[in-house]
Amino acid sequence: MKSYWNRRFELEEKIWGIKASQSAEKALELFNKDEIGSLLIPGAGYGRNSKLFSQTGYKVIGLEISDYACNIARIFDPKTLFINATIMNIPLLNKKFNSIFCFNVLHLFLKKDRVLFIENCYNLMKNNSLAFFTVFSELESSFSKGKKIEENTYESKPGRPVHYFSEKDLLEHFESFSMIENGIINELENHGGNEHAHRLRYIFVKKII
Repeated sequence: MKSYWNRRFELEEKIWGIKASQSAEKALELFNKDEIGSLLIPGAGYGRNSKLFSQTGYKVIGLEISDYACNIARIFDPKTLFINATIMNIPLLNKKFNSIFCFNVLHLFLKKDRVLFIENCYNLMKNNSLAFFTVFSELESSFSKGKKIEENTYESKPGRPVHYFSEKDLLEHFESFSMIENGIINELENHGGNEHAHRLRYIFVKKII
């Protein structure tokens, strides 16, 4: 996975532009209803979403598997601390966060690793902290295209399997959390001159022990 994302960022750099995603704007609105201090972003990319939060006063740590993207991000969003690591191998095990924002990362893992991904996030969250995740849904135009790897998981691009979540599937993945809100976001994107929309599922949850 690291080599895939390094290649993409080297070729396309700020792939999705410099404006934060609609999902990040929605998460910020929901987070602002509580007193949020620290925020962890697994899969922070080159910082387009982290910058929205860091400029608003959040203490943000971004994890990014691509060292190339980290180098871009440290210039683009200097207020965020970017660490070249993943949630699967994070060097912050003694630190707990008030919130987690994760945009379009969880669906890039196979089932066993998705479970571990969420478990690691849970363990890095304080009690009563919040998490906002977006994932590809079964409403995506690419659903069922490419080589089938697992149930509802397809390799639409070589070396990049994608899992497509139904609502039931997403809720089951987050059953250890208290669910606050979930739904669909029509996320507009424009990269390579190709304007299109993704039908993302989002889930907003709280950790309650």
